[in-house]
Amino acid sequence: MKKLFGTDGMRGEAGRFPLDAATVRIAGRSLAKRLAERLGRAARIVAGRDTRESGEWIESAFLEGARASGARVESAGVITTPGVAYLARALPADAGVVISASHNPFQDNGIKIFAPDGRKLDDATERLIEADIYAATDGGAHASEENSESKAASGPSGVDKSKAEVDEGGAEVDESGAEEDALRSAALRVRYLDYLGEEVAAGLSLNGMSVVVDCANGAASELAPALLARLGARVVATGDAPDGRNINRGCGSLYMDDLQRRVVEEGAQLGVAYDGDADRSLFVDARGRLVDGDATLWVLAKRMQGRGELAGDRVVATVMSNIGLELALRSRRVELLRTDVGDKYVLEELLRTGAALGGEQSGHIIFPRTSLAGDGMITTVNLLRAMREAGRALDELTEGFERYPQVLTNVRVREKVPFEEVAEVARAARDVQARLGERGRLLLRYSGTEPLARIMIEGQSQEEIERLAEELAAVIRRTLGAG
Repeated sequence: MKKLFGTDGMRGEAGRFPLDAATVRIAGRSLAKRLAERLGRAARIVAGRDTRESGEWIESAFLEGARASGARVESAGVITTPGVAYLARALPADAGVVISASHNPFQDNGIKIFAPDGRKLDDATERLIEADIYAATDGGAHASEENSESKAASGPSGVDKSKAEVDEGGAEVDESGAEEDALRSAALRVRYLDYLGEEVAAGLSLNGMSVVVDCANGAASELAPALLARLGARVVATGDAPDGRNINRGCGSLYMDDLQRRVVEEGAQLGVAYDGDADRSLFVDARGRLVDGDATLWVLAKRMQGRGELAGDRVVATVMSNIGLELALRSRRVELLRTDVGDKYVLEELLRTGAALGGEQSGHIIFPRTSLAGDGMITTVNLLRAMREAGRALDELTEGFERYPQVLTNVRVREKVPFEEVAEVARAARDVQARLGERGRLLLRYSGTEPLARIMIEGQSQEEIERLAEELAAVIRRTLGAG
């Protein structure tokens, strides 16, 4: 049975298994049922979505399924992923459900489920939901066929539009109920915004500061500009006009060039770009230079260490973080702990070690004392606070962090034999690391989805690391290559 849940929930093309309406209903029904079995009572579920055109019908289908299992459900409408995680904790709800595919294009969507403490749903419950889906859809085949047959009559949502104005019992829907739901959704979003403005940003004034914010035409399109304006900043918003299809399209944290240019043109002190669900953020300093997750961790770690808040003088990052971050932190006697790629693994290490700061180069930063979910707007507030407290520009605060040259090389292989079991490869890898010394790094791993060996080398000289990567690649081709 193929896993449907990955490290970041269940994702795929909207309208196709497992994100067809029938299967989504099964997932909602299963979650509510499994929670009720554990709790001994009906579950309470809060949901939210990003701005994809498929988001509303997927959310509706999921909550319809949950209601069928007796759950009490409510929606915050368009809200960020960490916003739903916050609401699950604050209400409290028994689960928070996010309909989003993060930085993916609009055709994709996903379902991400949070526990009340902000952690992602446990693996055991995910496996139970998968089993329920496969049992009800004959391994996915029935749902796919049913969805294909119903598309012409049902539209892209796979929901029969002839039933759009009746409830599950066939009665006409009370329009006043829909109005109440809309008011409740707005109130939930305001509650999250109040939390950011009054608790996370307590005492922070941005008067006299200009910030350019790129919302990726996503979930932060209304919330992020509103938060920054509330704190007193002059806000120039871009990527804030979602139309259901333009999420992440040429904007947001995947496309930083326009933001870098706009910050300089506006004479702004900071630029910030979010992805579609705003769980991550990347920044631009006043000189138009990119400040990625590594540089952000460096600035925040220095501030927290100076305030005695950097527990154990440790920072958690992934194997993809640049060695320049490791060396910069080492200069302040701060240890960098590395994990596999994925915020899930960063969070696990934060909780295991008690560290107070962790994140990814992509801009997904976690402050476990504040929230167990990465939140791009919380990261923005904390970075702005660091700038205000120091009375220095961001380019000054990033001094001391030097990004080392990096090369990535892929080699197609015929089989994924552990590298340490191939004597010639193991010997070549040890030789590369020895030649790099303490100011260079080799990461050798297999792709999780393709028959590829991935070589990543960082060092002081671009020419040297390219030569070393090609030497190692030649050994892998000779011993493991697909021919």
